[in-house]
Amino acid sequence: MTEDKTPAGSGDEQTSAPQFAVQRIYLKDLSFETPMGPTVFQKKVKPELNQDIALSTTKLSDDHYEVELTLTVTVADGEDTIYLAEVHQAGIFMVKGVEGPELAKLLNTLCPTTLFPYVREVIDSVVIKGNFPALMLPPINFDALFDQAMAKGEVKTGQQASEKVTH
Repeated sequence: MTEDKTPAGSGDEQTSAPQFAVQRIYLKDLSFETPMGPTVFQKKVKPELNQDIALSTTKLSDDHYEVELTLTVTVADGEDTIYLAEVHQAGIFMVKGVEGPELAKLLNTLCPTTLFPYVREVIDSVVIKGNFPALMLPPINFDALFDQAMAKGEVKTGQQASEKVTH
């Protein structure tokens, strides 16, 4: 008598189950500027921090998406910019079995949440190399940003859900 050693549920349902995997994370672009040059180190400043965040997604193939998280940090003293750092951190993500609103949510929340620690580390590193105090940015709640964008109608949830969203 032969025994069937095929695990229960290993048929077609496994291939249609949603799948998500990080394929690659990479630094796409980096810019650091100190417009005041050495004079910034010779005067007493009261720095004010401003950060802008943007997210764009490009469909590379049926199951692969490039998600690019852009973070621009500007530290100013009144009208004078002390330094400006901009990081474009990108990742290639494989997504199968997810469509419509679920795909939009995944691309706009899970992917940038995965990328953000890399952005934060790059910003901190480049600021230190610019001879400024370390800058550890606080976490960002991408779920809340996505919900706000949805409420404003800024996110497409159909087949074009992966175009561009700016937060």
